[in-house]
Order: sequence, then structure tokens, then C-alpha cells
Amino acid sequence: MEASATESTPVFDNFDIDLLVKVLAHTAFSPFFVFFIPVFYYFQGSRWPSPVLVLSSGYYLVVAAFWFIRWYSRLYRNQGSLLFKPARFDWGEQIVVVTGGSSGIGELIANTLAVRNVTVAVLDVNPIETENYNISYYKCDVSKYEEVQAVAKRIQEELGHPTVIINNAGVVQGKRLLDLTPEDIQQTFSVNTLGHFWTLKAFLPEMIKQKKGHIINIASIAGMVGMAKMTDYCASKAALVSLHESLRYELDHQYRTPGVRTTLVVSGHVLTRMFATVHLSQNPLYKFFVPSVPPVTIAKAVIAALDEQHSRTIYLPFYANFVPVLPLLPSFLRDFCQWLSGCDYGMEDFVKLSGRRPEEGPAPEIAVHSRAD
Repeated sequence: MEASATESTPVFDNFDIDLLVKVLAHTAFSPFFVFFIPVFYYFQGSRWPSPVLVLSSGYYLVVAAFWFIRWYSRLYRNQGSLLFKPARFDWGEQIVVVTGGSSGIGELIANTLAVRNVTVAVLDVNPIETENYNISYYKCDVSKYEEVQAVAKRIQEELGHPTVIINNAGVVQGKRLLDLTPEDIQQTFSVNTLGHFWTLKAFLPEMIKQKKGHIINIASIAGMVGMAKMTDYCASKAALVSLHESLRYELDHQYRTPGVRTTLVVSGHVLTRMFATVHLSQNPLYKFFVPSVPPVTIAKAVIAALDEQHSRTIYLPFYANFVPVLPLLPSFLRDFCQWLSGCDYGMEDFVKLSGRRPEEGPAPEIAVHSRAD
């Protein structure tokens, strides 16, 4: 059907703060680009201490200092060399375990890795539908320690020792604290938090022995700020963030294996089935500054993190970089940001579609909220 004149075009639908920041990072905030501004004024006849030459040179120094500090910070964290890059990442030699890999982000990551000739082991309670021959499915409830241990033994015997762990499995209940049942709370923490412990205990020992590997944990901004009807989810993700940070220092200072890399992905609302019934504001300004994240964006970030072979924290989308600062703001500003985000009301009509337990019955057939409503 032909779109009406009032409907958004795909171009404008895809224009948000993240795209703007990406463009600015390669132009107005790029050291390479900014370097030519004082040079241009110099060849136009400006001489020191001409204000335009002083200001443009000062701006260049600020931009260059920002990117140098950012680059050196990551280099320092990863014991990198100022002159030499790490050896090229050999995708064909990798054995990757993806939890929750049968749908959503996990499925996309698994299939993307398979195209790169990577051996992938998907751990999920439901089978993955794929045509990639190098993806092996292992039925496993990662919330159960015994199942993870049994599956880990099979993977090591059939595929070899995993070199990468992508902890992606997650579940959300979307209920107020007093409405949560003990089973709800148990499931949330068992999948979102304890499942990470079980996979690490199963696969990390060999990584430590080999002194190399990569652990990627998919977290959420909900682990850094509180939200209504998300008490269990926020608490479980906060525990994951702390687990990730503590593990990094154990690997560095206790096991003496900095070569085992760790990456934490902290994302906002992702367009997957798990959060499909979340109600988001359709205000154009809201959608510009607080965009949802397509699963492919998360997958690209994970692939890039593996390729770079660096330990780091990735915030997606752009506004997520500022979420850790919110608790430091004065209370009135903190509450204003909370109100502006609408996060305390987004779960009002939430319906749990994925991760349903047998007693909850099948997911209902309902229309879901989308950014294009």
C-alpha cells in the first residue's frame, strides 16, 4: 500500500543521534580532519597569534588529546604495544559457545560467526533453525549447573575446548516486586546471573590454562539504573556487571592471564522478541535521542570486539555512555532524566513472550508495540 504523506520515510526513521555522532566523529571531531583547519587558515595568510589560528589550533589539540587518551586507555588495559598490533585473529581456529543462541541476538551472532567459518556451539532450551553446517545445537538450560557441566563435557569431546564464550541468554518478567512469584525471581537470577557463573566455571579453566580466550557478556543499562516493574531484571543485570568487573581483575591479578579478554556489552532497548511488548514513546525527539538498537548492531559490536582482541565495555546506543553518570547527578536532575526516558511506564502493557515456563503456558498471539506504530 502506498505510504501517506504524513508517514516517515526510511531515511528519517534511520536518522538519530547515533548516526549524527558517527558522522561528527569522522569530521568535526576527527583529529585528521581538524588538523587541516589551522593549516588552511595559515595558507590563507593568518599568522600567529591571530585569534582564528590560535582557536583552531587549540581546538585541534583538545580533539587530539581526547582521542589519544581514549586510545591509550584501551591500550593500557590490554597491555598493548605502542608500535605493534596484536596478531591477526584467526576466525577459522575459533570454537565459540553462544548461550541463548536460538533466537534474537544470539541467533544472529551464531549465524554471523558461522559464515566466517567459525565452529559454533549454541546452548538453548529450544533448537536453532539454521542452514549453517558448522553450528551445533546443544539443548541446555543454562540456569542449571548440572546441565551446563554435562553439555560442556560433550562440547569438549565433540568440538574441542571453546576459545570464546558469549553469555547472551536472558529473561524478563515485567512485573512489580510484590507481583513477582518466587518462581519468577528464581528464573530471572538463574538465567541472567547464575547461568554466567555456570558457563564460566565450565569453560574458563581451559582458557586460563592456555592463557588466551575471550568472554563476552551481554548486559543492559538496566544493570546501572533502576526501573519500575524491572526490580528482578535490574538486580540480575547489576550482578552481571559486577561479576564482569571482578572477573577482569581476577584474570589480571590472581590468575595472571590478561590474555583472556573480557567484553561487556551494555545496551538500551533492543528490538528482539523478549522486549517486543515494551511501550516506547513515539515522540520524534525521543526516537532521535533514545533510539532502539537493532540486533544486527549488537552482533556487529561483538564481531568487532573479537576481531580487535581487546577487553572493553561497549555502550549502545550513544546515550548509554551517560547512564553510569546518572546516579551521581543531583536528585532533581536524576528524576528528570528518569521521567524523560519514560522507563518507569514502558512496561505497563508488557506481556512475556520468551522464556515462558511450562506453568505459564504458551505465549499469547498479540500485536506488539513497535517504533513505527
